[in-house]
Amino acid sequence: MLVLFETAAGYAIFKVLNESKLQQVDCLYKEFETPEKANKIVKLKHFEKFQDTTEALAAATALVEGKLGKSLKKVLKKVVAKEAHEQLAISDAKLGGVIKEKLDLSCVHSPAVAELMRCIRGQMESLITGLPPREMSAMSLGLAHSLSRYKLKFSPDKVDTMIVQAISLLDDLDKELNNYIMRCREWYGWHFPELGKVITDNLAYCKSVRKIGDRTNVAGSDLSDILPEEIEVEVKLAAEISMGTEVSEEDIGNIRHLCDQVVEISEYRAQLYDYLKNRMMAIAPNLTVMVGELVGARLISHAGSLLNLAKHPASTVQILGAEKALFRALKTRKDTPKYGLIYHASLVGQTTAKNKGKISRMLAAKAALAIRYDALGEDTNAEMGAENRAKLEARLRQLEDKGIRRISGTGKAMAKADKYQHKSEVRIYDPSGDSTIPSTSKKRKFEEVEEEDATEPTTPAVKPKKAKQELAIEEEEQAETSAAAEETPKKKKKKKKDKKAEEKMEEPKEEEVVAVTETTEKKKKKKKKVKEEQEED
Repeated sequence: MLVLFETAAGYAIFKVLNESKLQQVDCLYKEFETPEKANKIVKLKHFEKFQDTTEALAAATALVEGKLGKSLKKVLKKVVAKEAHEQLAISDAKLGGVIKEKLDLSCVHSPAVAELMRCIRGQMESLITGLPPREMSAMSLGLAHSLSRYKLKFSPDKVDTMIVQAISLLDDLDKELNNYIMRCREWYGWHFPELGKVITDNLAYCKSVRKIGDRTNVAGSDLSDILPEEIEVEVKLAAEISMGTEVSEEDIGNIRHLCDQVVEISEYRAQLYDYLKNRMMAIAPNLTVMVGELVGARLISHAGSLLNLAKHPASTVQILGAEKALFRALKTRKDTPKYGLIYHASLVGQTTAKNKGKISRMLAAKAALAIRYDALGEDTNAEMGAENRAKLEARLRQLEDKGIRRISGTGKAMAKADKYQHKSEVRIYDPSGDSTIPSTSKKRKFEEVEEEDATEPTTPAVKPKKAKQELAIEEEEQAETSAAAEETPKKKKKKKKDKKAEEKMEEPKEEEVVAVTETTEKKKKKKKKVKEEQEED
């Protein structure tokens, strides 16, 4: 068995002298404790040294990518092809597949081979003769530095570093510009406060201050190249009646210098924005078409790189930039945010408030596809982004129309709502519902009393108090019995209950008849006594 061993100085091919030792993987390290023992197991057959660092870098990159380099192919043809019956032990299974395919050599990769490579690396100085340890370490360090620079230069993760830096600088410039302009307006406002109200544009204000200087020079200065004619007339009129304080020439010079800085930073910002726009269209064209260059650059900057952004799902892209609000909502058990940095996209901005959540969710889903296409796809056109944006705009129009679209014309007619008219109805309170005593019994009672009064003859004698009390008691009993009769249910399930109810209804009626007869008899007796007394007199 032959062993292919890669070093920073070149390729080494060893011959295994005792293959039976490889079967004992756990005890293999004991056979390489000393150089003498190691030479009994393996023996150096050929060593191909690299000519310079460039060749070493090319061989190392080919090994990292799992490819067969020119120098390695040359060594294998020269040494191993002569002994084709021997197996070749390698450390990388992917490289073994390539060697077998191109050179038709049988390759072996197993845990025993990996342990053997580790043991050879421990005794490399004694097994490979002709290489001093100092020279070997220098070659390893140089190759490591070259390989790191090569990876950094050609890594797809680092291509968008310029976008991250440009958008960060753009945000910093905006903050500084706002501070400078605010300071300039406040500083010059002491001398000419009316100018800030007339000129609202910040850049035009700084250019005007730089050209005017002292407000007494407004009448003789020409501002037509900076301001429109109407605003220029207003500025000249305001300068004549200005209430500002007088300032020295040194103060005006410092204010003009600040205005120069504002104008220069504004020009540089415009140049940086054009650069960022071109870089975004080159690196992520589909994402730029979907959300715009500024929002796309901020998404890439927030994720770290375009490849990291491509690993995020659409739900993460939607709320990217709103992490603080998300975790606060989860902690307080409230509604989570619907959008983050994607809120500043033009499609989300032109929708109504109730549709912003839906559009941001759909835009994040399409933007996630565009990001993956830009990061991992081979084409650099923006056709997919344009198609998805057209679909989103069509969906946006449907949502804005509030679903008025119907199958036929009758549906539209039915969808039209009538004009709302407020109809107020005045209701009068009915107090009759407050009383719980049934009204029918009262009517019957009053009618019976009136009939009795009509039948009885009028007598001049006064009735005693006891008779009145007895009548009141009898009337109350009659009212109670009539109320109990009405409260009894009309329908019964069993016949026994019906009979009992009828008996209860008959008993009060008999009592009423007896009571009425007793009262009439008493009245007659009283009348007889009255007549007898009159006759005696």
